[in-house]
Amino acid sequence: MNKRIQVGITLIVVLSLLAGCKGSVKKDHANVPDWSVNSTMYEVNIRQYTPEGTFKAFEEHLPRLQEMGIEILWLMPIYPISQEKRIGSLGSYYAISDFQGINPEFGNKEDFKHLVDKCHEMGFKVILDWVGNHTGWDNSWITKHPDWYTQNSSGEIIFPETWQDVADLNFENTKMRKAMLKAMKYWVKEFDVDGYRCDYAGGVPLDFWETARETLDKIKPVYMLAEDDRAMFFMNYSFNANYGWSFYHDLNDVAKGKKKASSLTSYLSKIATTYPTNTYPLHFLDNHDENSWTGTVEERLGDAQQALLTLIFTVPGMPLIYSGQEVNLDHRLEFFDKDLIEWEGFENEALLTKLIHLKSDHPALWNGVEGGDITFLKTSSERVLAYSREKDDDKIVVILNLSAEPREVNVEYEGQINGTDLITDEAVQLTQGENTLLLEPWGFLVIRN
Repeated sequence: MNKRIQVGITLIVVLSLLAGCKGSVKKDHANVPDWSVNSTMYEVNIRQYTPEGTFKAFEEHLPRLQEMGIEILWLMPIYPISQEKRIGSLGSYYAISDFQGINPEFGNKEDFKHLVDKCHEMGFKVILDWVGNHTGWDNSWITKHPDWYTQNSSGEIIFPETWQDVADLNFENTKMRKAMLKAMKYWVKEFDVDGYRCDYAGGVPLDFWETARETLDKIKPVYMLAEDDRAMFFMNYSFNANYGWSFYHDLNDVAKGKKKASSLTSYLSKIATTYPTNTYPLHFLDNHDENSWTGTVEERLGDAQQALLTLIFTVPGMPLIYSGQEVNLDHRLEFFDKDLIEWEGFENEALLTKLIHLKSDHPALWNGVEGGDITFLKTSSERVLAYSREKDDDKIVVILNLSAEPREVNVEYEGQINGTDLITDEAVQLTQGENTLLLEPWGFLVIRN
C-alpha cells in the first residue's frame, strides 16, 4: 500500500485520538523556549547567500543580521546531497544522502560547529531543516535497509508525490524510526542546535513527531516548526508553529486586488480559537519554495510589499524573512544550481529593522499567549484593515490601506490616543468615535500611545 494512504489525514486523526490512551501526548501543548516569545525567524539559503556558498562566508553577514534584530536562523538543509537521480548541477537540498553528514559545498563539521557557536555568542538561535519523509537515492539506508523504504507490489522502492529524485521512507519500520531519531538527537547533542523546521511534516506520522519532541526536549528545550497547515492536531504537543499558508495566499490575492482587506479578519480571528495553547502560525511573504517556483515578492506583491510586511509583523503569529528580502530580491533563485543573491540596495532593510525591533520591544505583539489578542476596529472602507493589540499597559493600533488607491477613511476608536507612528515617528491622534484619516496607496500607520 502506498504510504501516502497510510499516513493520510484520516489515519493521522485516528492516531491523534488514540494518543491519549497510549500516553504519547504528555502535555496540552509543546514546551515554549523562553527566547521564542518575541522572536523573528530568518531563513538562510547558504548555497546562494555568498559567492563561496560556505558557512564561513555566511558568518560575515551575522553582524548585519544581529543589528536588524533577527533572533532565529533557520538553515536550509546542510547535509550531503545524493548524486543518483540528481536534478541540476548541485541537486536538491532535500535529497539527502547522509542525515549525519555535512554538504562539502558548505564546509565541514568543524566549520558548522564554529558557525553555531558564533551564532550563540551573538544571541542567535539556530534551527536546522529536517527532512523526515524521504532520502536521496544513494543514501546508505537504501542498500543496507531497503525495508526502511516504501515499496510497490513488485518490491521496488517508490518516490513520494512527483519528487523522482528522492525515495519514500516507510514509517511502519521501527528500526528506521530509531535511526532517524538518533540522527535528530545527534545535531542537538553534538552541535547544540536549537530545533528543527520539519519539511513536509504531514508526510510523517504524528506519533513519530511526538516521540521526537519528547526525546529532544530531554536534551534541551527546542523549537519545532511544521511545514504543514492542515493537521492542526500536530500542534497539540509536537510543534510550536506551523505554516500560515492560507494567509500567504490571501495576501497575494489582496495585493492583486482579488480580495478585500475585510476578507482577512476571519482567518486572523480564528488563530486564537483553532490553535492549541501557546502555538501559532508562521507568517511569510516569501520563502525558498515561493521564490523559486511561484515568483518573487516583487512579481507577486509589487507596491503592496511594505504594507504587507507591516501586517505580518503586527498580527498574531511569528514573522519569517527569507534570504534577500532585505534587498527586495527581484530574482527567482535557481533551486538546483548556483544562483547568487546580489547584496545591494537594501531597500527593505530599514523597514524590516524597525518592524523586528517593534515586535521584540512591545509585548502586545509577542508570540502566542505572551502577546495581545487582536481586536478589529470598524472602518468605512473594506479596503482598509484596522486593529489593535494590547498586553498589560502596552497597546498598539495598526491601520493599513490594502489597496493601490488613496483612501479617505473613517476609523472608529473607543478611547483616545495622543501617540506616535512607530514607523515614521510622526505624531498621531485618535479620539473617541470616528476619526477621518487620509491614507496613501498601500499606506499604513503603527500607533503607540
